[in-house]
Amino acid sequence: MAGFRVLPIDSEIAEQVRSTLKSPQYGHPAHVETAAGYGPCRACLKQFRAGQEDRVLFTYNPFQNLDEYPSPGPVFIHAKPCHGYDDQRTFPEELRSIPLTLEAYGENRWIIARERPSADEIESSVERLLQTSGVRYIHIRNTEAGCFIARIERDSRTTENHR
Repeated sequence: MAGFRVLPIDSEIAEQVRSTLKSPQYGHPAHVETAAGYGPCRACLKQFRAGQEDRVLFTYNPFQNLDEYPSPGPVFIHAKPCHGYDDQRTFPEELRSIPLTLEAYGENRWIIARERPSADEIESSVERLLQTSGVRYIHIRNTEAGCFIARIERDSRTTENHR
């Protein structure tokens, strides 16, 4: 098994959004509301507790520093500071109950493959996609809404150990 890392949005971006209530990448206003439905915070990758937690909606480009062509979309983070997802070498448990689509990207942000695994197929799907020729990284997306959740990359520490 090659190994992988699950990367949430950068914690600096999350903190900028909370402190300015603007999208750091675009300057668009951010919107704060009480969570009404399911979905994860893009910083800690934990589900929002509907009716109990406030969340911030803002415009985010998940391809920044990966490709010049932007593709912004809406994402949510907790309104209050949360601990960023730090167990990057395992798939976040709280994402398993969400209908997920894994999009595997190659050079120039070309989608090479796409899978919609069940909760118990996620790791094998990730490994299969990362072993596909030309794949650089994977986006985790919500199948129903289409929105970005997190990025998956090969774990370079694991890859180097297998050479």
